[in-house]
Amino acid sequence: MAMDSFGSTANYASNLSSPGEEDFLTRPILLSHDPDGRRLDTELLLQAVENILYNAAPSQVSNEHDEAIAKSEIGNNIDVVASEEPLGQTIYKLSRVILYNCSVVGDTHSKTMMLFEMLGSHRWDAKAVLVLAAFVSIYGEFWLVMQLCTSNPLAASVALLKQLPACDLSFLKPRFKALSTLLKAIIDVIRCIINFEGLPVDEVIVEVEDEAIGIAKSQIRVAIYWVIRSVLRCSFCVKELTAMENVQGFEFNSHCNMGALKLGLQVGRHNQSPGQADGCLLSADSFLFHPKKTTETKMHDKLFYLFNEPNIDNQEVLGLLFSFKDNLPLKHCASQSKLGLSDLRNKIVILLISKPELFPLEMLLLLVQNMFDHPERTRLEGGYEILWVPISSSDSWTYAEKESFEFLSNSLSWLSIRRPWLLSSMEVKFIKFAFGFEDEPLMVVLDTQGMITNLNAIDMALIWGAEGYPFSVSRENELWESEAWNLQLLLDRIDPLVAKWVEENREICIYGGGNLDWIREFTAKMKGIISAGLKLDRVYVGNKNSSDERIKDVLATMREEKQAGSLTFTKIKFFWLRLESMRRSKLRLGYTDDGKDRVLEQLSRLLEADDGNEKGWVLMGRGASKEILMLQGREAIECLELFKVWGKNVAMLGLVGAIKAAMVEPPLNTTEPCHHSYTMPYVEGLEEVVVCEKCHRPMEKFVFYECEKTE
Repeated sequence: MAMDSFGSTANYASNLSSPGEEDFLTRPILLSHDPDGRRLDTELLLQAVENILYNAAPSQVSNEHDEAIAKSEIGNNIDVVASEEPLGQTIYKLSRVILYNCSVVGDTHSKTMMLFEMLGSHRWDAKAVLVLAAFVSIYGEFWLVMQLCTSNPLAASVALLKQLPACDLSFLKPRFKALSTLLKAIIDVIRCIINFEGLPVDEVIVEVEDEAIGIAKSQIRVAIYWVIRSVLRCSFCVKELTAMENVQGFEFNSHCNMGALKLGLQVGRHNQSPGQADGCLLSADSFLFHPKKTTETKMHDKLFYLFNEPNIDNQEVLGLLFSFKDNLPLKHCASQSKLGLSDLRNKIVILLISKPELFPLEMLLLLVQNMFDHPERTRLEGGYEILWVPISSSDSWTYAEKESFEFLSNSLSWLSIRRPWLLSSMEVKFIKFAFGFEDEPLMVVLDTQGMITNLNAIDMALIWGAEGYPFSVSRENELWESEAWNLQLLLDRIDPLVAKWVEENREICIYGGGNLDWIREFTAKMKGIISAGLKLDRVYVGNKNSSDERIKDVLATMREEKQAGSLTFTKIKFFWLRLESMRRSKLRLGYTDDGKDRVLEQLSRLLEADDGNEKGWVLMGRGASKEILMLQGREAIECLELFKVWGKNVAMLGLVGAIKAAMVEPPLNTTEPCHHSYTMPYVEGLEEVVVCEKCHRPMEKFVFYECEKTE
């Protein structure tokens, strides 16, 4: 039987084109497959392979130089989890075997199966990527020497020892283009295999589809066989170039042209005829299995079920939602350590879903302060974790998005998906549909059993931080029921010094606005009042409507003029961010802005108080007191000008009570008692002074006893 130098035979080709070809191939392939749990970063390794091919022959592989650079940066940390053998050693061994097989006569099928035996411990997608990487290391070395040999003495000497052709290879450009086309098709097939292997088909496909899945898996194994066989053919073609006497007559059969495969779940079958070079073709025309739609529907249905029914823990939900190809799909951003989903067992998991681009800085800082630096977190002892899930704005991640993700994920305090670009389209669609993600960041809360307890807890996190644990909607309602409209709510934990003032129940004046003339006039009058003996702490909080640059200019001027009482620019942003979060939280929970809820009413009033730089506003009160006075613009200045009227009553009525009494015109006859009474429940230690609603004078306190017995 005639056999060529690469071991193909007419009889063998006939066997492989028969209907029983898959059975002929699948059995020995399955017998060689004995995975031991090791996990290779196949996507990163494939990207590194593509980068080598680009740099070896840029004009033949890709026109996107930026894309190649991005791949180079991403591929810097390729690893094999749970393997005793380093990745480099595995690739080296494979490359030596490939080179040896190119030099000896033998059966191509046997040579292919030899590589399957060597890779028995690896997953299916890893087998294909590792063989391609081994070839590319040979191919890249060849081109590196060829490109440098005319200008670098070392490269020239290496080319001489390797007996590489010393002539111009430009006339072989069509052959190399055909080789590059084949390599590109191989890469497309491998990427298809990687995506299929990453699908959670075992978890979402019901029994009726078991046969279809079995067929798909069988096709995957055959596809990997033809990928490896095609790589051997490519290696033989490169090896032939060292034959100096044959270089002018070297030809590459371009019939080995694989149709490019779209990323997805379609699995191509091989299609061979005796006239094609070694039968290495995986054609888009022969796709037989299209499970994507069915799998997507089943995955959505099962996720909805799992999210709404109690489970033993959260592992099944998280495993299905983040079905990656390795056991360590997460990373701890601060330490860069890799984590598995099991590290989230028995914890509240908060999915922080956002675009990969930089968050607003103040939001990031406030989240870190509230969720990680909050003293309550120490008491909870890691009872919850934030997991960042970045979602690209388009179907595929751009270089800028990956760069932004790498920067942020190396700087933040929480956990992150380690390679979010590997999220399948099904997972991304589910996240967008089920959680309503569009553009604004969301914090979806899963309890320890994986059930959704809050579709967006980001406002809770910005308002109360770790105090909101376990961050459910019921907990959010509970927190609002315990809150009142006071300065403690507005200033809680924004600044340590201000927090101390609130805790000590001191008289505090919060003022804001972007009009520098009004600020100067107000602070000048305030200084005069304080110098007269009034104990009052001041806090300037800027203006939510003014530009950042204008507020920074106002702060700089206040520092130059030594006007005390200003928060830093970042803490000013914190103040307004919390206020906006409070209003959103109230509205989302069903509270209406109709005056029935005092907190929401006053929040809306404060947020709408400043319409730019036309005027300022003032809030006065004690830390936990519900008595807060709000004045705007000129009204605030006029109030301070009446200090001689109300200042003497501060000790008895308090700041707010004294101002209110002075600003309301009393009746004409103030010498006679008005006999108005007001009954209020007794509270032990009550010392509050009550102002009469009619004559606006302090009321005398009496003890009133009432019997409510009915018998």
